[in-house]
Amino acid sequence: MVFRIVNQYTLQAHIALRRHWIALAAQRNDRGDVPGWVLVAVMTAGLVTAIWLVADDALTSVFDRAMTSVSVRN
Repeated sequence: MVFRIVNQYTLQAHIALRRHWIALAAQRNDRGDVPGWVLVAVMTAGLVTAIWLVADDALTSVFDRAMTSVSVRN
């Protein structure tokens, strides 16, 4: 008897949650903002390229110094 009542409440809770998730999924717009993401990607690539062109020598020397400081010479 107790198992049947608990099972009934579990089933009702499951149905209520499922209806809730279905309603939320119907309201949500998953189409996305493709042009916005493309713009962000292109601008990021442009910034990385610009920084690389301006600071190539400085970044290379920083990297070389870092690598030589952790390298073990025998």
